[in-house]
Amino acid sequence: MIGANLLDFIGLALGFLLTILVFSYLLGDNPFFRLAVHIFIGVSAAYVALVTINNVLIPRLIVPLINGSRGETLLSILLFIPSLFLFFKVTPLRKLGNWSVAILVGIGAAAAIGGAITGTLFPQILGSINSVDPSTYTVSGNKWFQTINGIIVVVGTLTTLIYFHFGTQDVPGRTDKRLPIIENISQIGKVFLSITFGALYAGVFLTALAALVERLSFLWEFFNKIGFELFSSL
Repeated sequence: MIGANLLDFIGLALGFLLTILVFSYLLGDNPFFRLAVHIFIGVSAAYVALVTINNVLIPRLIVPLINGSRGETLLSILLFIPSLFLFFKVTPLRKLGNWSVAILVGIGAAAAIGGAITGTLFPQILGSINSVDPSTYTVSGNKWFQTINGIIVVVGTLTTLIYFHFGTQDVPGRTDKRLPIIENISQIGKVFLSITFGALYAGVFLTALAALVERLSFLWEFFNKIGFELFSSL
C-alpha cells in the first residue's frame, strides 16, 4: 500500500513539475519550457516507436518470416527489401533509398486524394443536394427553416468554390483579372470562409481553455493532497 501511495505521489509530483515548466512560458521562452517540450516530444516518439514495433514490425514482418507460411514469408521479404533501402537515406548512399521514398510518397498521395474525394468531396456534394431536397426534410422540423438552411448551404458551397477559381481571360494589353461577376461572387465566398475560420478558431480556443482548466484543477487537487498528507502526518 505504501509503495502504491509512493508511486501515486511520484506521478503527481512529475505532473505538477511538468505543468509548472509549461506554464513558465508565460514569462517568455526559457530553458525550462524547452526542457518540458523536449520531454513531451521524446516520450511521444518513444511511444510511437514501441507501438510500431509491437503492432506492425513484429506481427507483420518478424513473425511471418519465422513462423509464417511460404506465401507469408515471401510477402514479408518483399516488404522488408524497400524498408531496408530506407535506411540508406541516412548514409552517404542515400540515393539508393529514393525509390522506396517514391513508393511511400505515391501511396500517401493516393490515400490522401482518395480520402479527400470519398470523405470530403462526395459527402459535401451529397449534403448540398440533400439540403435542398424536400424529401429529406424531417417531419417534425419547420419546412421553411429547413429550406432556408439548405439554400444557405448551397450558396456557401458554390461561392466558396468560386472564391478559389483564379482563371482569367488572356486579353492582350490588359492585366490578368478575374471577370467582375466571378470577383463579386467570390466576395460572398470570402464571408463564408471568414465565418468558418472564426468558428474553427473558437473551437481551438475552447479546447485550449478546457486544457487550461484541467491543468489548474490538477494543480488545485495536488496542493489539496499535499496539505491533507501533511496534516495527516501531524
